[in-house]
Amino acid sequence: MPEQIRPLKIPRAAKERLRILFVAKHALWTGGLHPEDGNHALYHVEVREILRGLGLNLSLANGYEALSNRPDVDFVLPLLNRGGFLNSEMLLPLLCTRAGLPFLGASPILRGMADDKHLTKLAARARGIPTASWAIYRRGAPVDPARCPAGDRLVIKPNASSASWGVQDASDWAGVEAAIGRIHGENHDAIVEPFLNGSDVEVPVITIGGKPVVMPMMLFEQADPTHLRTYYEKRDLVDRAGKYRLVPFEDTHWTPVIAAHTRAMAEEFRPFDYGRFEFRIDREGGEVRFLEVNLQANLWSQKVYGRSAALAGMSQSQLIETILCESLCRQGLLER
Repeated sequence: MPEQIRPLKIPRAAKERLRILFVAKHALWTGGLHPEDGNHALYHVEVREILRGLGLNLSLANGYEALSNRPDVDFVLPLLNRGGFLNSEMLLPLLCTRAGLPFLGASPILRGMADDKHLTKLAARARGIPTASWAIYRRGAPVDPARCPAGDRLVIKPNASSASWGVQDASDWAGVEAAIGRIHGENHDAIVEPFLNGSDVEVPVITIGGKPVVMPMMLFEQADPTHLRTYYEKRDLVDRAGKYRLVPFEDTHWTPVIAAHTRAMAEEFRPFDYGRFEFRIDREGGEVRFLEVNLQANLWSQKVYGRSAALAGMSQSQLIETILCESLCRQGLLER
């Protein structure tokens, strides 16, 4: 059985005293699936309603303009990650830093490092954590075929991609080069790596008492280990029935190995409030490889964090309050 995590609670007096600004693309959304962002809109609505249900002194915004001038708040909860331009995930943390406002997550430089898949792979390699070979092709730099990793099937995606947006595959250099060109044409850097057969192990981590805590792991178990999961599948914009399912990962051999890798990688990003660490496991080949880190991971109840929290004995509301409470304590707005 997964180890239970004791949830944290924000005192009522602090809920009344602290003015909290929730900034998310869909913070004001009232509909169902968004035509482009799909279930991401439902996620933002769920977080908004949980924050309201906690009785917080809450205000809402759905754009960067809310931080153009210092707002009259004490703390910012920023979930506006994809702003439509390169490295947009760093902008809200930077604006909060400029305004001298504490905020949920991690510092701008750590957010940038985590969202740069190339840099996180370098960190993994430096710590001796296995990861597949890769090549980074920055926009404006030479696209050198000699740097491309070997493989019968290669995956090409934006280097700061989230939810697999822009992911493509190719079987020869001509296809790889064309995919890189399309990504560069959208003003993003491209990363190329071999396709790895298997399924993704998702490791959610939260911070409690200043220390990273590994939550129960989840597995995106694929019916076909060669299937390339797409953005549209992850956002529920197309039918994905029968392709993969999210299940608890309880492999007694691999969970301690992956937990050790996760704890080692977490040291690269402290202090942070929460983050999802991803690995690819090929049980038939007997291999596990690090993929990436997301320090502003999706907290929706229907995805990894929500399912993992339930296994750890926490409700979705308790998960959100625990993450928020720890961040407030870390940054001096609450006493431990």
